Amino acid sequence: MFEGYRILFVEDDPPVRASLTQTLELSGFEVQACASAEEALPHIVPGAPIVVITDVRLPGMDGLALLDHVVATDDGIPVVLVTAHGDVAMAVGAMRAGAYDFIEKPFDPERFVDTARRALDKRLLRSAVDDLREQLQRASGIEAVLLGQSAAMQQVRRQILNLASTSADVMILGETGTGKELVARCLHDHSKRRDRNFVAINCGGLPENLFESELFGHEPGAFTSAAKRRIGKIEHANGGTLLLDEIETMPISMQIKLLRILQERRVERLGSNEELPINVRFIAATKADLRQLGEQGQFRGDLYYRLNVASLVLPPLRERREDIPLLFQHFVAQAAARYERVPPELTPQRLRELMAHDWPGNVREIRNAADRFVLALGDEAQGAPLIEPAPPSLARQMDLVEKTLIEQALRRTQGRIPATMELLGIAKKTLYDKLHRHAIELERFRQTPD
Repeated sequence: MFEGYRILFVEDDPPVRASLTQTLELSGFEVQACASAEEALPHIVPGAPIVVITDVRLPGMDGLALLDHVVATDDGIPVVLVTAHGDVAMAVGAMRAGAYDFIEKPFDPERFVDTARRALDKRLLRSAVDDLREQLQRASGIEAVLLGQSAAMQQVRRQILNLASTSADVMILGETGTGKELVARCLHDHSKRRDRNFVAINCGGLPENLFESELFGHEPGAFTSAAKRRIGKIEHANGGTLLLDEIETMPISMQIKLLRILQERRVERLGSNEELPINVRFIAATKADLRQLGEQGQFRGDLYYRLNVASLVLPPLRERREDIPLLFQHFVAQAAARYERVPPELTPQRLRELMAHDWPGNVREIRNAADRFVLALGDEAQGAPLIEPAPPSLARQMDLVEKTLIEQALRRTQGRIPATMELLGIAKKTLYDKLHRHAIELERFRQTPD
Protein backbone atom coordinates (compact mmCIF):
# COMPACT_ATOMS: atom_id res chain seq x y z
CA MET A 1 0.00 0.00 0.00
CA PHE A 2 2.83 2.37 0.85
CA GLU A 3 5.13 1.37 -2.01
CA GLY A 4 7.55 4.17 -2.78
CA TYR A 5 6.96 5.85 0.62
CA ARG A 6 9.28 5.56 3.58
CA ILE A 7 9.65 6.57 7.21
CA LEU A 8 12.52 8.87 8.12
CA PHE A 9 13.25 7.80 11.71
CA VAL A 10 15.57 10.02 13.77
CA GLU A 11 16.88 8.64 17.10
CA ASP A 12 20.32 9.22 18.62
CA ASP A 13 20.31 6.18 20.96
CA PRO A 14 21.71 3.26 18.88
CA PRO A 15 19.89 0.37 20.66
CA VAL A 16 16.54 2.21 20.60
CA ARG A 17 17.10 3.21 16.95
CA ALA A 18 17.89 -0.37 15.93
CA SER A 19 14.96 -1.86 17.88
CA LEU A 20 12.29 0.54 16.58
CA THR A 21 13.63 0.41 13.03
CA GLN A 22 13.25 -3.37 13.14
CA THR A 23 9.71 -3.01 14.54
CA LEU A 24 8.71 -0.76 11.65
CA GLU A 25 10.37 -2.96 9.02
CA LEU A 26 8.68 -6.10 10.37
CA SER A 27 5.37 -4.25 9.94
CA GLY A 28 6.15 -3.79 6.24
CA PHE A 29 7.45 -0.21 6.23
CA GLU A 30 10.53 1.05 4.43
CA VAL A 31 12.68 2.90 6.97
CA GLN A 32 15.56 5.35 6.67
CA ALA A 33 17.16 5.48 10.13
CA CYS A 34 19.23 8.55 11.09
CA ALA A 35 21.34 9.15 14.19
CA SER A 36 20.81 12.94 14.15
CA ALA A 37 18.62 15.64 12.71
CA GLU A 38 21.54 16.86 10.63
CA GLU A 39 21.78 13.43 9.00
CA ALA A 40 18.08 13.57 8.12
CA LEU A 41 18.13 17.01 6.49
CA PRO A 42 19.25 15.91 2.98
CA HIS A 43 16.22 13.60 2.75
CA ILE A 44 13.74 16.39 3.49
CA VAL A 45 12.90 18.08 0.21
CA PRO A 46 9.62 19.43 -1.21
CA GLY A 47 7.36 16.60 -2.38
CA ALA A 48 9.44 13.86 -0.73
CA PRO A 49 7.35 10.65 -0.23
CA ILE A 50 8.21 10.43 3.46
CA VAL A 51 6.96 10.91 7.00
CA VAL A 52 9.32 11.97 9.78
CA ILE A 53 9.36 10.33 13.20
CA THR A 54 11.86 12.02 15.48
CA ASP A 55 12.88 12.07 19.09
CA VAL A 56 12.61 15.59 20.54
CA ARG A 57 15.80 15.46 22.57
CA LEU A 58 18.68 15.15 20.14
CA PRO A 59 22.29 16.40 20.27
CA GLY A 60 22.83 19.48 18.11
CA MET A 61 19.65 20.27 16.19
CA ASP A 62 16.73 18.99 18.28
CA GLY A 63 13.43 17.55 17.16
CA LEU A 64 11.51 20.83 17.44
CA ALA A 65 14.01 22.58 15.19
CA LEU A 66 13.73 19.67 12.77
CA LEU A 67 9.94 20.09 12.85
CA ASP A 68 10.30 23.77 11.93
CA HIS A 69 12.58 22.82 9.04
CA VAL A 70 10.13 20.22 7.70
CA VAL A 71 7.16 22.60 7.92
CA ALA A 72 9.13 25.33 6.14
CA THR A 73 10.24 22.88 3.42
CA ASP A 74 6.94 21.07 2.80
CA ASP A 75 4.10 21.34 5.29
CA GLY A 76 2.51 18.29 3.67
CA ILE A 77 5.13 15.99 5.24
CA PRO A 78 3.72 14.63 8.55
CA VAL A 79 6.04 14.85 11.57
CA VAL A 80 5.58 12.61 14.62
CA LEU A 81 7.45 13.63 17.79
CA VAL A 82 8.68 11.10 20.33
CA THR A 83 8.68 12.86 23.72
CA ALA A 84 9.85 12.06 27.20
CA HIS A 85 7.41 11.70 30.11
CA GLY A 86 6.30 15.12 31.29
CA ASP A 87 6.81 16.85 27.92
CA VAL A 88 3.13 16.64 26.93
CA ALA A 89 2.55 20.42 27.13
CA MET A 90 5.53 20.98 24.87
CA ALA A 91 4.27 18.33 22.42
CA VAL A 92 0.80 19.91 22.26
CA GLY A 93 2.45 23.23 21.46
CA ALA A 94 4.45 21.50 18.74
CA MET A 95 1.24 20.16 17.20
CA ARG A 96 -0.04 23.72 17.01
CA ALA A 97 3.21 24.52 15.17
CA GLY A 98 2.54 21.83 12.57
CA ALA A 99 3.41 18.43 14.06
CA TYR A 100 1.07 15.60 13.00
CA ASP A 101 1.15 13.70 16.31
CA PHE A 102 3.32 12.82 19.29
CA ILE A 103 4.07 9.64 21.24
CA GLU A 104 5.01 9.81 24.90
CA LYS A 105 7.69 7.42 26.22
CA PRO A 106 7.37 4.66 27.22
CA PHE A 107 4.96 3.52 24.51
CA ASP A 108 3.53 0.28 23.23
CA PRO A 109 5.12 -0.89 19.93
CA GLU A 110 1.68 -1.43 18.43
CA ARG A 111 0.76 2.18 19.10
CA PHE A 112 4.06 3.26 17.55
CA VAL A 113 3.32 1.23 14.41
CA ASP A 114 -0.28 2.47 14.27
CA THR A 115 0.86 6.11 14.51
CA ALA A 116 3.38 5.52 11.72
CA ARG A 117 0.68 3.93 9.55
CA ARG A 118 -1.73 6.84 10.09
CA ALA A 119 1.01 9.33 9.26
CA LEU A 120 1.78 7.45 6.05
CA ASP A 121 -1.94 7.36 5.21
CA LYS A 122 -2.05 11.14 5.61
CA ARG A 123 1.02 11.61 3.41
CA LEU A 124 -0.36 9.27 0.76
CA LEU A 125 -3.67 11.13 0.74
CA ARG A 126 -1.96 14.52 0.51
CA SER A 127 0.19 13.32 -2.37
CA ALA A 128 -2.85 11.90 -4.15
CA VAL A 129 -4.68 15.20 -3.76
CA ASP A 130 -1.65 17.11 -5.05
CA ASP A 131 -1.35 14.74 -8.01
CA LEU A 132 -5.05 15.10 -8.78
CA ARG A 133 -4.81 18.88 -8.62
CA GLU A 134 -1.82 18.78 -10.95
CA GLN A 135 -3.68 16.54 -13.39
CA LEU A 136 -6.71 18.83 -13.33
CA GLN A 137 -4.52 21.84 -13.91
CA ARG A 138 -2.74 20.16 -16.81
CA ALA A 139 -5.88 18.74 -18.38
CA SER A 140 -8.23 21.68 -18.05
CA GLY A 141 -6.88 24.41 -15.81
CA ILE A 142 -4.45 26.09 -18.14
CA GLU A 143 -6.58 25.38 -21.19
CA ALA A 144 -9.47 27.16 -19.49
CA VAL A 145 -7.28 30.20 -18.86
CA LEU A 146 -5.22 30.35 -22.05
CA LEU A 147 -7.82 29.63 -24.71
CA GLY A 148 -7.06 28.34 -28.17
CA GLN A 149 -6.41 25.09 -29.97
CA SER A 150 -3.97 26.45 -32.54
CA ALA A 151 -0.54 24.81 -32.70
CA ALA A 152 0.99 28.08 -31.47
CA MET A 153 -1.13 28.18 -28.30
CA GLN A 154 -0.63 24.49 -27.59
CA GLN A 155 3.10 25.14 -27.77
CA VAL A 156 2.79 28.11 -25.38
CA ARG A 157 0.88 26.00 -22.85
CA ARG A 158 3.46 23.21 -23.07
CA GLN A 159 6.26 25.70 -22.49
CA ILE A 160 4.48 27.21 -19.49
CA LEU A 161 3.94 23.83 -17.82
CA ASN A 162 7.53 22.87 -18.56
CA LEU A 163 8.96 26.08 -17.09
CA ALA A 164 6.52 26.34 -14.17
CA SER A 165 8.16 23.50 -12.27
CA THR A 166 11.55 25.23 -12.41
CA SER A 167 12.83 28.31 -10.62
CA ALA A 168 14.23 29.87 -13.80
CA ASP A 169 13.57 33.54 -14.51
CA VAL A 170 11.47 34.02 -17.65
CA MET A 171 11.19 36.66 -20.37
CA ILE A 172 7.74 36.99 -21.99
CA LEU A 173 7.70 38.64 -25.41
CA GLY A 174 4.52 39.70 -27.12
CA GLU A 175 2.58 42.53 -28.68
CA THR A 176 0.16 44.68 -26.70
CA GLY A 177 -2.90 42.70 -25.66
CA THR A 178 -1.48 39.21 -26.19
CA GLY A 179 -1.92 38.31 -22.51
CA LYS A 180 1.57 38.60 -21.07
CA GLU A 181 0.37 39.12 -17.49
CA LEU A 182 -2.04 36.20 -17.84
CA VAL A 183 0.84 33.96 -18.95
CA ALA A 184 2.96 35.17 -16.03
CA ARG A 185 0.16 34.31 -13.63
CA CYS A 186 -0.15 30.85 -15.20
CA LEU A 187 3.57 30.29 -14.62
CA HIS A 188 3.01 31.19 -10.97
CA ASP A 189 -0.24 29.25 -10.48
CA HIS A 190 1.23 26.04 -11.92
CA SER A 191 4.43 26.25 -9.89
CA LYS A 192 5.30 25.25 -6.33
CA ARG A 193 5.15 28.97 -5.53
CA ARG A 194 1.39 29.05 -6.10
CA ASP A 195 0.61 29.54 -2.39
CA ARG A 196 2.90 32.58 -2.12
CA ASN A 197 2.42 36.08 -3.52
CA PHE A 198 2.17 36.90 -7.21
CA VAL A 199 3.14 40.56 -7.53
CA ALA A 200 2.80 42.51 -10.77
CA ILE A 201 4.32 45.92 -11.31
CA ASN A 202 3.99 48.02 -14.46
CA CYS A 203 7.35 49.71 -14.96
CA GLY A 204 5.78 52.23 -17.35
CA GLY A 205 3.23 53.38 -14.79
CA LEU A 206 5.65 54.40 -12.04
CA PRO A 207 7.16 57.88 -11.73
CA GLU A 208 10.94 57.60 -11.78
CA ASN A 209 11.29 59.24 -8.35
CA LEU A 210 9.10 56.51 -6.78
CA PHE A 211 10.60 53.56 -8.61
CA GLU A 212 13.29 52.67 -6.09
CA SER A 213 11.02 52.91 -3.05
CA GLU A 214 8.29 50.91 -4.78
CA LEU A 215 10.64 48.05 -5.71
CA PHE A 216 12.98 47.96 -2.71
CA GLY A 217 10.91 49.50 0.09
CA HIS A 218 12.29 51.94 2.65
CA GLU A 219 12.93 52.50 6.32
CA PRO A 220 11.47 55.40 8.32
CA GLY A 221 13.39 58.59 7.60
CA ALA A 222 14.99 57.25 4.41
CA PHE A 223 13.76 60.42 2.69
CA THR A 224 11.60 63.40 3.61
CA SER A 225 8.17 61.77 3.28
CA ALA A 226 9.19 58.34 4.59
CA ALA A 227 7.27 58.36 7.88
CA LYS A 228 7.18 54.61 8.37
CA ARG A 229 8.68 51.40 7.03
CA ARG A 230 7.43 50.23 3.64
CA ILE A 231 7.92 46.71 2.30
CA GLY A 232 8.91 46.87 -1.36
CA LYS A 233 7.42 44.80 -4.16
CA ILE A 234 10.46 42.53 -4.36
CA GLU A 235 10.36 41.70 -0.66
CA HIS A 236 6.56 41.28 -0.77
CA ALA A 237 7.04 38.69 -3.54
CA ASN A 238 9.54 36.68 -1.47
CA GLY A 239 8.84 32.98 -1.98
CA GLY A 240 6.62 33.81 -4.93
CA THR A 241 6.76 35.55 -8.28
CA LEU A 242 7.40 39.13 -9.38
CA LEU A 243 6.25 40.31 -12.81
CA LEU A 244 8.04 43.34 -14.22
CA ASP A 245 5.71 44.42 -17.02
CA GLU A 246 6.89 46.83 -19.73
CA ILE A 247 10.42 46.40 -18.43
CA GLU A 248 11.74 48.30 -21.42
CA THR A 249 10.52 51.51 -19.69
CA MET A 250 12.59 50.93 -16.55
CA PRO A 251 15.11 53.76 -16.00
CA ILE A 252 18.73 52.81 -16.70
CA SER A 253 19.71 53.66 -13.10
CA MET A 254 17.16 51.13 -11.83
CA GLN A 255 18.28 48.53 -14.35
CA ILE A 256 21.73 48.53 -12.75
CA LYS A 257 20.27 47.92 -9.29
CA LEU A 258 17.90 45.23 -10.56
CA LEU A 259 20.82 43.41 -12.19
CA ARG A 260 22.63 43.30 -8.84
CA ILE A 261 19.55 41.85 -7.13
CA LEU A 262 19.17 39.21 -9.84
CA GLN A 263 22.77 38.17 -9.39
CA GLU A 264 22.97 38.20 -5.58
CA ARG A 265 19.32 37.46 -4.68
CA ARG A 266 19.44 40.04 -1.92
CA VAL A 267 17.53 43.29 -1.46
CA GLU A 268 18.27 46.30 0.70
CA ARG A 269 15.53 48.72 1.74
CA LEU A 270 16.26 52.42 1.25
CA GLY A 271 17.77 53.81 4.44
CA SER A 272 18.89 50.38 5.67
CA ASN A 273 22.31 48.72 5.79
CA GLU A 274 20.85 45.23 6.09
CA GLU A 275 20.65 43.01 3.01
CA LEU A 276 17.69 40.64 3.05
CA PRO A 277 17.93 37.30 1.23
CA ILE A 278 15.11 36.77 -1.26
CA ASN A 279 13.71 33.76 -3.08
CA VAL A 280 11.81 35.36 -5.94
CA ARG A 281 11.12 34.21 -9.46
CA PHE A 282 11.45 37.22 -11.77
CA ILE A 283 9.33 37.39 -14.90
CA ALA A 284 9.94 40.24 -17.31
CA ALA A 285 7.37 41.14 -19.95
CA THR A 286 7.96 43.37 -22.94
CA LYS A 287 6.61 44.24 -26.36
CA ALA A 288 9.95 45.74 -27.42
CA ASP A 289 13.09 44.22 -28.90
CA LEU A 290 15.35 44.56 -25.86
CA ARG A 291 18.43 43.45 -27.76
CA GLN A 292 17.92 46.25 -30.27
CA LEU A 293 17.27 48.72 -27.45
CA GLY A 294 20.52 47.53 -25.89
CA GLU A 295 22.42 48.26 -29.09
CA GLN A 296 20.89 51.74 -29.05
CA GLY A 297 21.96 52.29 -25.44
CA GLN A 298 18.37 52.39 -24.16
CA PHE A 299 18.50 49.09 -22.27
CA ARG A 300 21.37 47.35 -20.53
CA GLY A 301 22.60 44.37 -22.49
CA ASP A 302 23.82 42.54 -19.36
CA LEU A 303 20.36 42.84 -17.80
CA TYR A 304 18.76 41.54 -20.98
CA TYR A 305 20.92 38.43 -21.00
CA ARG A 306 20.43 37.90 -17.24
CA LEU A 307 16.64 38.08 -17.56
CA ASN A 308 16.48 36.04 -20.73
CA VAL A 309 17.25 32.69 -19.06
CA ALA A 310 14.13 31.24 -20.63
CA SER A 311 11.76 33.00 -23.01
CA LEU A 312 8.14 32.66 -24.04
CA VAL A 313 7.01 34.27 -27.29
CA LEU A 314 3.27 34.93 -27.45
CA PRO A 315 1.81 34.80 -30.96
CA PRO A 316 -0.33 37.74 -32.10
CA LEU A 317 -3.95 36.91 -32.84
CA ARG A 318 -3.51 37.38 -36.60
CA GLU A 319 -1.08 34.43 -36.55
CA ARG A 320 -3.58 32.10 -34.89
CA ARG A 321 -6.81 33.01 -36.66
CA GLU A 322 -8.33 29.59 -36.01
CA ASP A 323 -8.65 30.64 -32.34
CA ILE A 324 -10.69 33.79 -33.12
CA PRO A 325 -14.21 32.22 -33.08
CA LEU A 326 -13.55 30.41 -29.79
CA LEU A 327 -12.15 33.53 -28.14
CA PHE A 328 -14.99 35.73 -29.40
CA GLN A 329 -17.71 33.34 -28.24
CA HIS A 330 -16.00 33.00 -24.85
CA PHE A 331 -15.91 36.78 -24.36
CA VAL A 332 -19.49 37.14 -25.61
CA ALA A 333 -20.64 34.67 -22.94
CA GLN A 334 -18.69 36.58 -20.27
CA ALA A 335 -20.09 39.94 -21.40
CA ALA A 336 -23.66 38.59 -21.55
CA ALA A 337 -23.38 37.39 -17.95
CA ARG A 338 -21.78 40.63 -16.81
CA TYR A 339 -24.36 42.91 -18.46
CA GLU A 340 -27.29 40.52 -17.89
CA ARG A 341 -28.07 40.29 -21.59
CA VAL A 342 -29.00 37.41 -23.88
CA PRO A 343 -25.96 36.85 -26.14
CA PRO A 344 -26.73 37.78 -29.75
CA GLU A 345 -26.33 35.16 -32.45
CA LEU A 346 -23.07 35.26 -34.38
CA THR A 347 -23.96 35.36 -38.08
CA PRO A 348 -21.70 34.15 -40.92
CA GLN A 349 -21.24 37.76 -41.98
CA ARG A 350 -20.03 38.72 -38.53
CA LEU A 351 -17.72 35.72 -38.45
CA ARG A 352 -16.20 36.71 -41.80
CA GLU A 353 -15.68 40.21 -40.40
CA LEU A 354 -13.92 38.78 -37.36
CA MET A 355 -11.71 36.47 -39.38
CA ALA A 356 -10.73 39.18 -41.87
CA HIS A 357 -9.58 41.67 -39.22
CA ASP A 358 -5.88 41.81 -38.24
CA TRP A 359 -6.57 42.53 -34.54
CA PRO A 360 -3.68 44.90 -33.76
CA GLY A 361 -4.93 45.02 -30.16
CA ASN A 362 -4.97 41.21 -30.04
CA VAL A 363 -7.00 39.47 -27.30
CA ARG A 364 -7.79 42.73 -25.53
CA GLU A 365 -9.31 44.11 -28.73
CA ILE A 366 -11.44 41.04 -29.41
CA ARG A 367 -12.75 41.16 -25.84
CA ASN A 368 -13.84 44.78 -26.38
CA ALA A 369 -15.49 43.79 -29.67
CA ALA A 370 -17.44 41.09 -27.84
CA ASP A 371 -18.61 43.67 -25.28
CA ARG A 372 -19.85 45.97 -28.05
CA PHE A 373 -21.64 43.06 -29.72
CA VAL A 374 -23.51 42.18 -26.52
CA LEU A 375 -24.38 45.80 -25.67
CA ALA A 376 -25.91 46.50 -29.10
CA LEU A 377 -29.75 46.26 -29.05
CA GLY A 378 -32.03 44.12 -31.21
CA ASP A 379 -31.38 44.30 -34.95
CA GLU A 380 -28.73 46.91 -34.24
CA ALA A 381 -26.50 44.09 -32.97
CA GLN A 382 -26.15 42.77 -36.51
CA GLY A 383 -25.37 46.21 -37.96
CA ALA A 384 -23.29 47.82 -35.23
CA PRO A 385 -19.57 47.84 -35.94
CA LEU A 386 -17.66 45.17 -34.03
CA ILE A 387 -14.24 46.38 -35.05
CA GLU A 388 -13.23 49.72 -33.70
CA PRO A 389 -12.66 51.94 -36.75
CA ALA A 390 -9.51 53.94 -37.36
CA PRO A 391 -9.61 57.54 -36.05
CA PRO A 392 -11.40 59.83 -38.56
CA SER A 393 -9.48 62.40 -40.56
CA LEU A 394 -9.65 66.10 -39.71
CA ALA A 395 -12.00 66.75 -42.64
CA ARG A 396 -14.31 63.96 -41.47
CA GLN A 397 -14.30 65.31 -37.92
CA MET A 398 -15.19 68.80 -39.22
CA ASP A 399 -18.09 67.33 -41.21
CA LEU A 400 -19.38 65.57 -38.10
CA VAL A 401 -19.21 68.81 -36.10
CA GLU A 402 -21.07 70.72 -38.84
CA LYS A 403 -23.79 68.05 -39.09
CA THR A 404 -24.24 68.07 -35.31
CA LEU A 405 -24.62 71.88 -35.21
CA ILE A 406 -27.21 71.88 -38.03
CA GLU A 407 -29.24 69.11 -36.35
CA GLN A 408 -29.15 70.98 -33.04
CA ALA A 409 -30.46 74.14 -34.78
CA LEU A 410 -33.24 72.20 -36.55
CA ARG A 411 -34.24 70.64 -33.27
CA ARG A 412 -34.50 74.06 -31.61
CA THR A 413 -36.50 75.53 -34.50
CA GLN A 414 -38.63 72.38 -34.97
CA GLY A 415 -37.38 72.12 -38.55
CA ARG A 416 -38.44 75.61 -39.68
CA ILE A 417 -36.08 76.70 -42.47
CA PRO A 418 -36.27 80.52 -42.02
CA ALA A 419 -35.61 80.26 -38.27
CA THR A 420 -32.76 77.80 -38.86
CA MET A 421 -31.16 80.08 -41.49
CA GLU A 422 -31.26 82.95 -39.01
CA LEU A 423 -29.93 80.86 -36.13
CA LEU A 424 -27.00 79.54 -38.17
CA GLY A 425 -26.43 82.78 -40.13
CA ILE A 426 -26.41 81.10 -43.58
CA ALA A 427 -28.38 81.53 -46.85
CA LYS A 428 -31.27 79.26 -47.82
CA LYS A 429 -29.36 77.63 -50.72
CA THR A 430 -26.34 76.98 -48.50
CA LEU A 431 -28.53 75.37 -45.85
CA TYR A 432 -30.23 73.08 -48.38
CA ASP A 433 -26.84 72.11 -49.87
CA LYS A 434 -25.62 71.10 -46.43
CA LEU A 435 -28.83 69.19 -45.64
CA HIS A 436 -28.32 67.21 -48.84
CA ARG A 437 -24.59 66.59 -48.24
CA HIS A 438 -25.13 65.36 -44.68
CA ALA A 439 -28.30 63.37 -45.59
CA ILE A 440 -30.35 65.23 -42.96
CA GLU A 441 -34.11 64.65 -43.28
CA LEU A 442 -36.20 67.68 -42.31
CA GLU A 443 -39.25 65.55 -41.47
CA ARG A 444 -37.45 64.21 -38.41
CA PHE A 445 -37.49 67.70 -36.89
CA ARG A 446 -40.65 69.27 -38.29
CA GLN A 447 -43.90 69.47 -36.41
CA THR A 448 -45.70 71.72 -38.94
CA PRO A 449 -44.76 72.36 -42.58
CA ASP A 450 -43.30 75.70 -43.64
